[in-house]
Amino acid sequence: MKSRESLVRLKEFQVREKQRQLGQLQVMMSEFERMAKELENQIVFEEKKSGITDVNHFAYPTFAKAARQRADNLQVSIRELKVQQDAAELALEDVQSEFAKASALEERDVTVRLRA
Repeated sequence: MKSRESLVRLKEFQVREKQRQLGQLQVMMSEFERMAKELENQIVFEEKKSGITDVNHFAYPTFAKAARQRADNLQVSIRELKVQQDAAELALEDVQSEFAKASALEERDVTVRLRA
């Protein structure tokens, strides 16, 4: 029954790994959101300093344009990470289910061995 114990340990490892990956995605998303907010604050500051809020105006601050582009890129990255997060959550559910099945089989085997 050693192979069943190994299977349980493998599934447990896979669950922990998926949880770690999910955590990393969440940390990255929150960091990107924080960076985007900082950029938005810098854009507002630059617009107030120059007195120009129209992005298409010829004298719109170059820094604000660049910051706006970076903020937009971060939002795209956040959306992509959200898709990855959804996929990771589904994968975690699958692995947790497999782990539960393997654990139940292992528990059953232990019970059978104890009775014998």
